[in-house]
Amino acid sequence: MINQHLLVSDADYFADEFKINPYYNDSEINVKKAKAEHHEIVDCFKKAGIKITQVTPPAGCQDGVYTANWALVRNGVAVMSRLPKARKAEEPYAKQTLESLGFKCVEVPDGLMFSGQGDSLIAGNYLLAGSGYRSDPDAQKFAADTLGLELVQLHANPQLNPDGTEHINPYTEHADSFWYDLDLAIAVIDEHTIAYCKEALDAESNAKIEALPLDKIIVDYDECTKGFACNMVSTSKYAIMSNKAPKFQKELENRGIICLTPDVTELKEGGGYIRCVSLWLS
Repeated sequence: MINQHLLVSDADYFADEFKINPYYNDSEINVKKAKAEHHEIVDCFKKAGIKITQVTPPAGCQDGVYTANWALVRNGVAVMSRLPKARKAEEPYAKQTLESLGFKCVEVPDGLMFSGQGDSLIAGNYLLAGSGYRSDPDAQKFAADTLGLELVQLHANPQLNPDGTEHINPYTEHADSFWYDLDLAIAVIDEHTIAYCKEALDAESNAKIEALPLDKIIVDYDECTKGFACNMVSTSKYAIMSNKAPKFQKELENRGIICLTPDVTELKEGGGYIRCVSLWLS
């Protein structure tokens, strides 16, 4: 069983002052709507039997609702994230929160970026790890070694400028991608099953995934990009997922999984969705 205990905060400070990924746009953020969506997602978690630990969001942090980026957790150990400069204020809050819950917090080596669970997905004994945008390969290796996992280093396709060069985000000063965190391209269904969008990943990454002894579900590109299909939470019995991914939903239901589908439109304006607002504790 996976995702039995999740850490969530709330969307009180959700904003778009720092457009740190390609999903932020010029439309006005509706905090009231974002909070209502968050509450609906948490209600679905509870319906699925998931234990929820809820904390107040860190004050003034526009992305503090996205707790998945706070750390990567396994067996009582939390490898803490090192976030873009616009999210730095979340780091001490995340560490204080996890220490108060009894987790041993470990820092990645200085100078490395690490996006926590957003870019690091545990499937059985594998760590499916993104790199190049929010996480450095050396940070992912450190996390895998610390947590006793076998590293599978992956890379999503970049966002390109009209001239074909990689787009550099002006707020993060890093290369950008519509799959800037791997949880936008890959979902863990259970310890033996993953779902992923092949078009999101480069050829080498696809070859690595195909070679893994895991059951694999291919997710439709449109459902993944427009419906955020892969950014979901599965307990193996329940899937809390997008209500805009009917083909993926049918595939899960055919496997006997009960799908709960909250309506999420405002939170996705910040580049986050159902997986992003929850940190897997156990």
